[in-house]
Amino acid sequence: MHIVYFDCFAGVSGDMLVGALIDLGADFASLTRQLSSLGLKGYELTSKQVTRNGIAAIKFDVEVDQREQPARKLADVCKIIGEAALSDRVKTLSVRVFERLAEAEARVHGTTPDQVHFHEVGAVDSIIDTVGAMIGFELLGVERFFCSPLRLGIGFVETEHGRLPLPAPATAELLRHVPVYSGDLEGEFVTPTGAAIVTTLCEEFGAMPLMTVDRVGYGAGTRDPKGFPNALRVFVGELEERANRSAVLSNSSQVETLTIIETNIDDMNPQAYGFVMERAFELGALDVFMVPAQMKKDRPGVLLTVLSKPETADAIIDMLLIQTTTLGVRYYEAKRRSLERTIETIDTEYGRVRIKVARDGARTLHFQPEYDDCARLAIESGAPLIEVQAAANAAYRNKLMAEQSTGKADG
Repeated sequence: MHIVYFDCFAGVSGDMLVGALIDLGADFASLTRQLSSLGLKGYELTSKQVTRNGIAAIKFDVEVDQREQPARKLADVCKIIGEAALSDRVKTLSVRVFERLAEAEARVHGTTPDQVHFHEVGAVDSIIDTVGAMIGFELLGVERFFCSPLRLGIGFVETEHGRLPLPAPATAELLRHVPVYSGDLEGEFVTPTGAAIVTTLCEEFGAMPLMTVDRVGYGAGTRDPKGFPNALRVFVGELEERANRSAVLSNSSQVETLTIIETNIDDMNPQAYGFVMERAFELGALDVFMVPAQMKKDRPGVLLTVLSKPETADAIIDMLLIQTTTLGVRYYEAKRRSLERTIETIDTEYGRVRIKVARDGARTLHFQPEYDDCARLAIESGAPLIEVQAAANAAYRNKLMAEQSTGKADG
């Protein structure tokens, strides 16, 4: 299983990603040729070797003549990508990234994804970076994606909307439920484009998975601060199966160690529980739930439970001790077996819907339309939510049946 691991000790941006892929062996001429099929004008691509704190890296740049660039919405970007001479996988992944960007921008600006006017993230450089990264992954034969926690940086950034705090609001939206940290250097280390790409593709954020590394590539950032290697490191290799897996588990099932954090509370304002839940997810919690409990002195209370990766448990425990009225928490390790999870996009009569798919090897066990997509389409179309969900379920089920019929015919 050919995989990549993004080591984001200096954050991640679109140009850093493409630079690292070129350093790994993605052919620049092939990349340029495929990108030209987008039909975009007023830009020039360059790729050169630089050093960042003594490390050789590739600096990929998109020089853009902004005078030739019109304002674009999501539909415009999707049309550009859809009409290009690119593989279906490159098109699908690229569109998915921009759909995610549009959703984040819409939440920030209080509008809908289709009404968002892209500025920084819709300019030619972002389209080139995003599509270029997907082409690079295809050229390298990458199948799965993993990522480290993300360094965000501190301070402010100048944008089309003026001076904004870091991380930029759209970036912050994109990084919900992802482990992040600020670091001690000023400046923007994670851009909206970089955040959209890794959060769209990566199935896990944390320590490097067990893998045999074939190649390591470095993509340089624009800044070159003294004493700090401003570069993205990307490992490419083969995913190793754990030797001690039980024979009953399929190759696609994952067994991992998680931390369960619990506390009983009977004296806190109920309004605070929602706040605590949001903080836990921001710190990387995998799940948070509350169960009613009858406590001492016959008081009604709550058993608050947080499911966490071991590396984020301490931060979540500290938050619970500060933000709740508890005097202590319990925590212990547990094993979790999970199915392989992917996100696919399906066309329905109401619009495009992402589908969460759970598989065990080649078997698709179950799937579920994304609620946010169905809710948005229900509002836009005026159709009942349950009808939009039913249409998405039916469309994906028909896709599965067609694939199965093709497989039988081929066999």
